[in-house]
Amino acid sequence: MYSLIRLIPIRTLLLQQLPTLSLSIAVAEIFYKFHSFTLECLAFLLTWYVVDLFFQLGKRYIRSCIHFRRNGVGNEHNVTVARQKSE
Repeated sequence: MYSLIRLIPIRTLLLQQLPTLSLSIAVAEIFYKFHSFTLECLAFLLTWYVVDLFFQLGKRYIRSCIHFRRNGVGNEHNVTVARQKSE
């Protein structure tokens, strides 16, 4: 954990991990009542992993949609030009 915190800049930790951590803590506090610290801790860590995974996939999907719109990917003219260049 120490190595992870050292390797990732503070700004990145605050912008990317704080929202997922907060949501995971809220889910764990509301739903997890296993009466075992170990089980609740493991469930919390798994929840944090899954929430972060969905955030990262969502962010990647949104970036790709924005990239495709800005570059006009899917435009018939661009497809024709790309075919001509490859020939």
